[in-house]
Amino acid sequence: MENKYSFFQNRECEFFPCHRGADEDNFNCLFCYCPLYFSQCPGNYSYTPEGIKDCSGCLFPHKRDNYLKVVELLTKEIYNRRKF
Repeated sequence: MENKYSFFQNRECEFFPCHRGADEDNFNCLFCYCPLYFSQCPGNYSYTPEGIKDCSGCLFPHKRDNYLKVVELLTKEIYNRRKF
């Protein structure tokens, strides 16, 4: 069974695809604003000289097959931040 909720694409968006070199047929817009921005993301990101996280080279949350990985990372992040 295919999980329809795990993939969304908006080809009418003026920024689609928002990353150069992305596979347009498998580009997932569900995480348009990366939920891993403030976390340790396994994607290809860097920092500007001003210390700002630059995700322009990262396609991790936009790959069709990474939905469950993103949710898993967020779940771990939330669990680790809980106060017992």
